[in-house]
Formats: sequence, C-alpha cells, structure tokens
Amino acid sequence: MNTQHIVLLVLIVFTGLSAGLCFTWSNAVTPGIGRLDDLGFLKAFQEMNRAILNPIFFLIFFGPVLLNGIILYLNRHNLNVIVWLLIVTLVIYFLGVVMVTIFGNVSLNEMLDEIHLCALDPEELKSLRESFEERWNKLHFVRTVTSTVTFIILIITLIKITTQNLEL
Repeated sequence: MNTQHIVLLVLIVFTGLSAGLCFTWSNAVTPGIGRLDDLGFLKAFQEMNRAILNPIFFLIFFGPVLLNGIILYLNRHNLNVIVWLLIVTLVIYFLGVVMVTIFGNVSLNEMLDEIHLCALDPEELKSLRESFEERWNKLHFVRTVTSTVTFIILIITLIKITTQNLEL
C-alpha cells in the first residue's frame, strides 16, 4: 500500500464521517428539535451551531476537499478512470456540501446567532422559525444527498482499484 492509497482511505473515512453527520442531523437531530416550541427550537439550533464549530468538525468537513485535491495533484498527468472518479467526487462534495454550507446554511446560522431570542415575543419567534427552519432543512438535504453520493462513489473507486488492480 503506497502513500496515495493511505490518503484515499483517509479521504473515504472523512467523507463517510461527513455523510454520517449529515444523515444523523437529518434523521434525528432536526426532527427531534423540530418537536420543540419555537423558542426551544431556535435556542437549541443556536447552541448546536455554536458547538459544532470546532477543530474536529473542520478537519472532517474540509478534509475531503484537501485530501482529494492532494491525490488529484499527484495524478495530474494520469487521467485514468480512477482520477476521473475522484474529480467527480471532488466537484460533488465541494459544490453540494462545502458551497451549500458556506453560502446557505452558514448564512442562516449567522443570522440566527445574532438574534437575542428572549427579547422576541411569540409571534416574532414563530416568524423567525418559519423563515429559518424550512430553508435550512432544504439546504441540509442537499448536503446529505451529495455527501452520501460522494461517499458511495469513493467506495466504488476503492473497489475498482482493488478488484481491477488499477493504479492511482
């Protein structure tokens, strides 16, 4: 096993962790806090968005882009099927996870974080939640699907490398 294979394995693990995080958030976290009243929901979202901003999250979240970029750079003169699969996964993950997060979910999170929720009356809380929740969940659905698709393609790539004895 060479260095590129190790980088590929770490890439697959990080992408799988990212996809798992997105799936768990979609499957359990947002439905669970969705059952809370407006103030409880919005406070819970504020706290979760603050808590997730940590070095481990950033490593797992941005790691696939960096690791995929490294592998592609090392193989820039070798445009075989494996490299093309890696290009596809990089594009899907970057656009569907990273860019959707930065330009969609993060802007909503920042908007919510700036609001002192206890100062709002029940109607304002309801309106804020309505403007936040549906849009955030739709954007997050895109992240869940694209991170999962990326993970599946990376698994297929690994299978092709091992069963067809292909080189990186």
